[in-house]
Amino acid sequence: MSALVQVERLVKTFGAGEAETRVLRGMSLLLEAGEMAALLGPSGAGKSTLLTILGTLMKPTSGSYRMLGQDLVAADDRELTAFRNLHIGFVFQFHNLLPDFSALENVVFPTAVREGRETASARARGRELLVRMGLADRIDFPTAKLSGGQKQRVAVARALMNRPELILADEPTGNLDRASAMQVMALIAEINRDEGTTFLISTHDDKIAGLCRRRIQMQDGVVNG
Repeated sequence: MSALVQVERLVKTFGAGEAETRVLRGMSLLLEAGEMAALLGPSGAGKSTLLTILGTLMKPTSGSYRMLGQDLVAADDRELTAFRNLHIGFVFQFHNLLPDFSALENVVFPTAVREGRETASARARGRELLVRMGLADRIDFPTAKLSGGQKQRVAVARALMNRPELILADEPTGNLDRASAMQVMALIAEINRDEGTTFLISTHDDKIAGLCRRRIQMQDGVVNG
């Protein structure tokens, strides 16, 4: 494997003066291409802040962040948007689907944004992903009519739509029952194994973490191991 993500001495501070809060305290992290890693730590450890920075949705106060050899701290907003759309996918606890859109329309949405329109090839890719997620009979259903586990599988398919190298998942099974959570994690593991997609999964669930091949422990804004 080779380095995909390199973070060094990352600091993130919110507020100023007496209201200043330092969430990340000079942390360093290396993710290899093809890893499936769990990000662990108590509330307030900085997990969500780290994921937000890795997703290029927020810049650090100081430190370096490189992915695929590109300096993402020095990049401007336009460059970050283009990079994010091509190389990073997201799966959230609350899936963030468009409720009046079908499962397929939600999955195709990232490519439609990038291309400025839906294309036949994008729809074919979206259908293929939904079939792989076990949702062949729900492709044209509005997502508002899907179960929680089905919605999260749609969210995983959407994250994969543009074939990103890195998928960041923030408590992706936090709102699911155990059976649905295991089903989603089995799909993630299958994709990681078959396609080499790198996953960084933030979780409080030790059983979910146990399904990952690496555990990254955060405490007080740094990585402990």
